[in-house]
Amino acid sequence: MGAQLSTNLNDAVQIMQQWRNEKRRIVFTNGCFDLLHPGHIDYLQKARALGDVLVIGLNDDASVRGLKGENRPVNCTEDRACMLTALRCVDMVVPFSEPTPLNLIKALKPDVLVKGGDYREENIVGAREVRDNGGEVVVMPFIEGFSSSALIQRIVNSH
Repeated sequence: MGAQLSTNLNDAVQIMQQWRNEKRRIVFTNGCFDLLHPGHIDYLQKARALGDVLVIGLNDDASVRGLKGENRPVNCTEDRACMLTALRCVDMVVPFSEPTPLNLIKALKPDVLVKGGDYREENIVGAREVRDNGGEVVVMPFIEGFSSSALIQRIVNSH
């Protein structure tokens, strides 16, 4: 099954329902994924291994600017989604415009919510909602030494 980009939340909800009917375990994570690097790939592969399908909530451009500053993102939403959907471990990418993915998590109701090791479970947006629906929350350790912000800084410093 190839990855799908759903810019329409209703389409994403329908696909999720189909996967639930097929008894697939749905894993969800979210982020900006501005410049893909090996740390992202490792994280997404490990997240996918926790279930049958991996759905990524992708911060849209305005949301990334709000989180990271006016010079971000480097890559637009469509380009970031294109790169993510090309990964074998990713089954669906759903862009969102809010500062957090809470509304997306409430609508999609994943079985597993995954965040990176820089988060503590009690601070993860949507954790309570996922647990209230019978799901689980997993904090995935990061591989040290990889960061989109650090990569951008290296590029800037090299000029």
